[in-house]
Amino acid sequence: MTDSAGIPGGTEAAGGSSKPPRGRRRRLLRWIALGLALLVLCGAAVGWWLYRKLDGNITEDTSAAAELGRYERERPTHAVGGSQNILLIGSDSRSGKENARYGQDRGTERSDTAILLHLPADRRSATAVSIPRDLMTRIPACLTADGSRTAERLAQFNWAYQWGGAACTIRTVEKLTAIRIDHHMVVDFDGFKKMVDAVGGVEICLKQPMNDSEAKLKLPAGRQTLHGEQALGFVRARYSLGNGSDTERMERQQQFLGSLVEKVQSTGVLLNPGRLYPLLDAATSSVTTDPGLASLRGLYELVRGIRDIPAEQVKFLTVPRRPYAADPNRDELVQPDAAQLFEQLRMDRPLTVTPPPPTTPAKAETEQAPETARAAEGEASAAPKGTGSTPAPVPTFTGTTAGTADCR
Repeated sequence: MTDSAGIPGGTEAAGGSSKPPRGRRRRLLRWIALGLALLVLCGAAVGWWLYRKLDGNITEDTSAAAELGRYERERPTHAVGGSQNILLIGSDSRSGKENARYGQDRGTERSDTAILLHLPADRRSATAVSIPRDLMTRIPACLTADGSRTAERLAQFNWAYQWGGAACTIRTVEKLTAIRIDHHMVVDFDGFKKMVDAVGGVEICLKQPMNDSEAKLKLPAGRQTLHGEQALGFVRARYSLGNGSDTERMERQQQFLGSLVEKVQSTGVLLNPGRLYPLLDAATSSVTTDPGLASLRGLYELVRGIRDIPAEQVKFLTVPRRPYAADPNRDELVQPDAAQLFEQLRMDRPLTVTPPPPTTPAKAETEQAPETARAAEGEASAAPKGTGSTPAPVPTFTGTTAGTADCR
């Protein structure tokens, strides 16, 4: 037994200890620490690269900001702090390889879609109001792309974007509503498709088949999921469904956006980094915004403020309007309904929406008559104003919510 006792540490070896020598353990710990540090650094580097990529994707609309600054004194002021009003503009630009397939580049753009998104100070709801492209309104003098200025005139709403871009459209909306526009976003055809594909498509329901050669879309009736190209055709289609009016196209756009909101919320896209990144990449590379939103941080703050709004509190409606007396192919506001809607938004007061009642053919003809129409889109209920300490009733407009925007 002397040989065992004579070996330094022999008893430990005989006991079968698996511990490596102290110096080896220290070296192993140093390598582990170094590896973890490298992983952290690599993760930080990748995170920084992704942040810079997304941040650099966004196109900043400095020209609109400069033009709006020129007219700052005549723009509306905020009546209630904390609320936000964002103008969403859908451009029909044919420029660029991806958009060229939708027609020849005319050198000018129009906004076939304009939505005023109101976010109240408490961020418990959101209201999206469509402004008809054919609405007759006063368009102010605007700066054109060639440096000249147009004269103020009465014209259909979407000419504002053609004449003076986002700045002219914003000033037109502000004069129409007396609501201060805080931010704006412009999305073209290709950008819209990318965002739809990024969430895996959006489900809609058709009560009848759809075949629209101009929108390049052919769909069967029933429930189905639309991806980029099909989704674009669905929101652009006008003549192949219903009576071919822009009114019904706005309804389909609202239906689609409601389904998109519900899809994003129900699948947890905003809380899942793996699913959120493709959406952010598509969105940031597809939008042109004012300087206040032209950063990933600006967009994140916007999304963070609205991601927890229940789908039932995301409301869609169209400004109260009817056929224009001088030209039934154009629209005009229905008063005092439109004024009441604008006041509710301006003062950050609540409103509710309710689906329109079923329309019979006889009723439809009556609603199209300018002298008898009462806001075929978005008519407010006739509710008396509050008196004394009694609060005014919450007005109701014809519309829908993201929670009821699918097949029903």
